[in-house]
Amino acid sequence: MAHDNKWSSQTVFILAAVGSAVGLGNVWRFPYLAGQYGGGAFLIPYLIAFVVMATPILILELAIGQRMQRGPIKSLRHMHPAFGGVGLLGVISAFLVVAYYAVVMAWCLLYLLRSFAVAWADDPEGYFFGNVLQISDGVGQLGGFNWPVVAALAVIWLMIYFCIWQGPKSVGKVVLYTVPIPVAVLGVLFVRSVMLPGFWPGWQLYITPVWSAMLSPEVWTAAASQAFLTLSVAFAIMLTYASYKNPDEDIVQSSWITALADMAISLFAGFVVFAVLGYMAWSANTSVAEVTTSGPGLAFVVFPQALSLMPLPGLFSALFFFMLLTLGIDSAFSLVEPAIATILDIKPELKNTQVAGWVCLAAFGVGLLYTTRAGLYFLDIVDHFVVSYNAMLMALGMAILGGWVFGAELLRRYINEVSQWQIGRWWNWSIKWLVPGVLAILLATQLSTDLRTPYEGYPAWALALGWATVVVPVGLGLWMVRGFGAAAGDRKATPE
Repeated sequence: MAHDNKWSSQTVFILAAVGSAVGLGNVWRFPYLAGQYGGGAFLIPYLIAFVVMATPILILELAIGQRMQRGPIKSLRHMHPAFGGVGLLGVISAFLVVAYYAVVMAWCLLYLLRSFAVAWADDPEGYFFGNVLQISDGVGQLGGFNWPVVAALAVIWLMIYFCIWQGPKSVGKVVLYTVPIPVAVLGVLFVRSVMLPGFWPGWQLYITPVWSAMLSPEVWTAAASQAFLTLSVAFAIMLTYASYKNPDEDIVQSSWITALADMAISLFAGFVVFAVLGYMAWSANTSVAEVTTSGPGLAFVVFPQALSLMPLPGLFSALFFFMLLTLGIDSAFSLVEPAIATILDIKPELKNTQVAGWVCLAAFGVGLLYTTRAGLYFLDIVDHFVVSYNAMLMALGMAILGGWVFGAELLRRYINEVSQWQIGRWWNWSIKWLVPGVLAILLATQLSTDLRTPYEGYPAWALALGWATVVVPVGLGLWMVRGFGAAAGDRKATPE
């Protein structure tokens, strides 16, 4: 059964897709990787991976969702019965990600509320780990719930619920504001950052290539991983969003506009981040490389420290954390949508408002683990395994289904029939050979690393939880193939 829910227009769909793709990773992961892996030399592999791998997978997801007009599991099963498990892997992985992603947003909310007082000015690191996280000494010491974070998380989930409670109808209204606002705020921060002393050395680190870095396989691995992550592919999100489109809407144009907007915002965010890092290095009389760090360290320690050194620190701190919240909200509610679409596929008589409520409540419950005083350790472990394995396995499954089982040429014909912009045979080659080949190398490399060296030195029992986030969804997917593989009506579908 096709979805009754539809986007009000192609523009609203593109805004929703861009909102999903552009998230916290554009601000705190991409600039760090660029700094770590040779500045401009990282940008080249990243742009190559983005254009010839991540965007073809995005086109594939949009084509499958739009053509099949179903949620992730039913779409893939309808194409071939053996691939429903790949859809299930994507749905579970998206749910696992949003459970901790919302906790990071809760931290942003706490910082936003305390921005004007610049409460962290004296000791940004101590403030984040001591005051906000109240972090324990290790993953084995839960230390009870951190109640301010629990309260902030409840507020975040209420916000997410009211963004998605009416499906594409409510999402469409929200993205009209939440997509342009963070870009505008980023623009304000950009103007401010280029007025700071030291911004130019920061930019130099960002854009000057260390050409020897391009010879490192690690750089290409990091670039390909970031390209997949930043576009929200391989979590069944874009497939779900595309199922709310009409079957004859343009696919190629939507894909490229989404991809190019995401890439542009990543590159732009890099200029803002490195200008501020340059200013911070100038203030501390040290090198820019010394102050660069990734993830929570960049967003909640380094950046707040730099902001506290500026004139009007309260205003610019509030703007920064407001930007992070608005960037995060679109990605967060898009990660909930695959689970809602899957349940509505199975039980179409249920109302979107009910299903959205139960899914949000369940994700809030799972997220409570990350609000304990050991929460950051668990977040780090689950994020590592879900991103390194689940996303890559789903992308690999999609590429095999689209490229080999269903047929890349059949799909390309359908895509070109409904699109003003056409894609050439290079797309077939990418989906059939390049994407599966690179993903297989990435998976093998990551597995080899994790088996040889325990991730971040965590104890075996904690890493077992991480492995469970991979093994359980994959196991359920395989069970689904056995249980439903021969189900009536799940014959391989072909474009009409």
